[in-house]
Amino acid sequence: MDKVYDDIHGLIVLGTYAAGQPISEQELCSRLGVSRTPVREALRRLQSDGLVRAARRGVTVVELDAKALRDAYLVRASLEALTAEQAARRQQAGELSPASLRRLTEYADLADEATRLGDLLNGVARNRAFHRCVAELADLPMALDVLDRIWDQIIVSTRASLTASARPARVDDEHRRLISAIAEGEPDETAARAREHVMATMSTVDETTKGRPT
Repeated sequence: MDKVYDDIHGLIVLGTYAAGQPISEQELCSRLGVSRTPVREALRRLQSDGLVRAARRGVTVVELDAKALRDAYLVRASLEALTAEQAARRQQAGELSPASLRRLTEYADLADEATRLGDLLNGVARNRAFHRCVAELADLPMALDVLDRIWDQIIVSTRASLTASARPARVDDEHRRLISAIAEGEPDETAARAREHVMATMSTVDETTKGRPT
């Protein structure tokens, strides 16, 4: 059951099935070589995740409208501020290893490289990996679980409007400042930088998705 869920989840998040696209159970059964029972169970889980909605013959991949997308970013900003703050608190308490901070820097390096090369899809994946690493350092599994769902919905809903970043240097600088605040063990400063970074991203997305129905 879990493998079928993971397979369908990947097909949606990686863009094989686009936002707004209908997917039939029979198509999934044929593609994955499985029976209807695990497919139906997987689709129920994906509906609970907010990635698909029930349709007449299967499901349709969810596309967040402008308000829902903005709401998703606002929730993401609050949760990433929380996880970043907690990561800094753990650093302050001596609970983070130097290796974990080096890994965070490596993720930032990879995200910046892909962005500057104009590798949009890889840039999105590496940027997410960077932010997920921050959340992992916080050791707040519940927050990470919610963030995973929000990130999935944002990625699926913004893929069609994906364009080269208008602010690659600014994004990288924001990542580096966030890393610095965590490394220095400054919870309040870290939370503020994390929130500001997500809100700046939301403003950029607002510009590229204008005209979407509200």
